[in-house]
Amino acid sequence: MADDIKPRYEYPFEMPSEEDVAMRDGGIEGRPLGVPGSYDRGGSVRWTPEAISEVHALSQLGRYQIRGYNTFNKSMPTFDDLTFVPATMTRLPLEGYRESCETKTVLGNRPGLVEKPLELAIPIYIASMSFGALSANAKAALGYGASKVGTMTCTGEGGMLEDEREASQKLVYQMTPSRYMLDLEHLRMADAIEIVVGQGAKPGTGGLLLGMKVSERVAKMRSLPLGVDQRSTVRHPDFLGADDMQVKIEELREATDYQVPIILKMGATRPRFDVAVAAKSGVDIIVVDGAEGGTGASPELLLDHTGIPTLSAVRAAREALEDCGKADEVSLVAAGGIRSGVDAAKCLALGADAVMIGNAAMMALGCNSPRYEDDYAKLGTSPGRCHHCHTGLCPVGITTQDEELSQRMDVAAGAERVARFLTAMTMEISLIAKACGKSSVHNLEMEDMRALSLEASAFTGVKLAGIDKP
Repeated sequence: MADDIKPRYEYPFEMPSEEDVAMRDGGIEGRPLGVPGSYDRGGSVRWTPEAISEVHALSQLGRYQIRGYNTFNKSMPTFDDLTFVPATMTRLPLEGYRESCETKTVLGNRPGLVEKPLELAIPIYIASMSFGALSANAKAALGYGASKVGTMTCTGEGGMLEDEREASQKLVYQMTPSRYMLDLEHLRMADAIEIVVGQGAKPGTGGLLLGMKVSERVAKMRSLPLGVDQRSTVRHPDFLGADDMQVKIEELREATDYQVPIILKMGATRPRFDVAVAAKSGVDIIVVDGAEGGTGASPELLLDHTGIPTLSAVRAAREALEDCGKADEVSLVAAGGIRSGVDAAKCLALGADAVMIGNAAMMALGCNSPRYEDDYAKLGTSPGRCHHCHTGLCPVGITTQDEELSQRMDVAAGAERVARFLTAMTMEISLIAKACGKSSVHNLEMEDMRALSLEASAFTGVKLAGIDKP
């Protein structure tokens, strides 16, 4: 760079001289010499330290950043913007310890089309997380934990893992556009089939598994080169739209002898229209995965800047089913950022028949637990702040294919924690339902809630707190 256009202060910046400051600022009284005037105003609202860090990272990498976990978008509305209004005088609450509240959940109950609908003891099940994204021990622990409380798990992308099939009383087989390990016998071994057209963490794109997690076993199951990044296709080769998807659904029914439900999972983008199209295409269960949904790896920009929140997607999806006359035929499952039984209860009140949890189940397994702190430090993070699922170096052995790290995930202990967490979630839902005077968790409704902000009310149609006029 020529001397005549060389910057006055090169990086790292040097402090200006007292003469510079006095000349520029006119020697303003009260300001210490040597401190530029703009420094007094604090940080830029637009160019925050995070925004500056992002530019620095992109300028070094020459590509977008990839990470796991879920969105870091702080402006995303949450279920905390809704509150329940239990029975007081106008309604009669149930006695918490003497009266029961039904939690049994039936999904895909369509006589004539489905011989064996999904009958679950609770309205919660474990999300589709693949072997590859998760270790074999983690998958088995999730299966045993879910089975202990009478619910189910899902294979995720990449085929059916023997460990998970053995552990799971009920197992959903996921079909993705990549067709990894698509096996007719495995289809017939499943308790439901899930067709994926998108996920909340990265709608409009396919799965991503970085090479450090493509182990010999993963590579064999998916017919991939060992240690090479796997980027799945996003469009199904067997159908492009609703019309030809109907043909595929009928093929799957014939292949499974009309025994099991067909599920369709979608990322929440235009749920009012997408759900109506899916319902009319003939699926039995629709999973709407909000923008808060988790993932093992995704371009960071998709995590933070695509999709709509679960809070707004659930209500729109339920209204879509009602508008097209399918509300009594097609079951609705909500997913994405559900952390507790309270969040789950709010989903049920907004119109979901069940909820699906992913990150919460991983936390129950031990994700981000305060152990192996030296290994967290090597990743540049700490327990409670780790989002390095994509690296394959999970300190607690959940999101890794490294044999030594995987052994840290104790299957029996993890399964017990998952079972207890699901039990606690169900108790929370039941407690809220009883307080609202409901003898079934599925009787929760929008009238049982109030919105604490105008945004939450607009997103959901729930009345604003304090406004109870007829």
